[in-house]
Amino acid sequence: MQATEITRRDPAERKRATLERLGAERDIWLSTAHPDHGPHQVPLWFLWDGQAVWMCTGAKSATARNVREEPRVRLALPDTFDVVLLQGEAEYYPARGVPRAAADAFAGRFGWDPRTAEAAPYLYLRVTPRTVRAWRGEAELRGRVIMREGVWLA
Repeated sequence: MQATEITRRDPAERKRATLERLGAERDIWLSTAHPDHGPHQVPLWFLWDGQAVWMCTGAKSATARNVREEPRVRLALPDTFDVVLLQGEAEYYPARGVPRAAADAFAGRFGWDPRTAEAAPYLYLRVTPRTVRAWRGEAELRGRVIMREGVWLA
């Protein structure tokens, strides 16, 4: 295996690339935890609305249970070379109580509308990032925080 040279990106380029990926990718890993049951991690479809990540899960799932007990979550895009990690607090909405614009955008993106699903009820999760980290390889470990306290640093 041959090593590939990595060009270090400045914070503005990392932010641009992160926002591009948030708008284009389909899947995100959501990590939750429960005081009694411990950590839990699942991949979910997601929608980036420009401010927050929207996801959907079964209303009775371990993910929903955990978010109700402990809203602090972590999200990760599924690439171990081009890492994007988000941290924030999840808000949850029953399918009948989700803001219409978010639910319509989610349904339009995936061709599936949890509000009309005949299976068990669904819960929408909204995470507005408070911290975002992005890096490609060791060359970018320093300066990997590109959002802190909800404010982009670039």
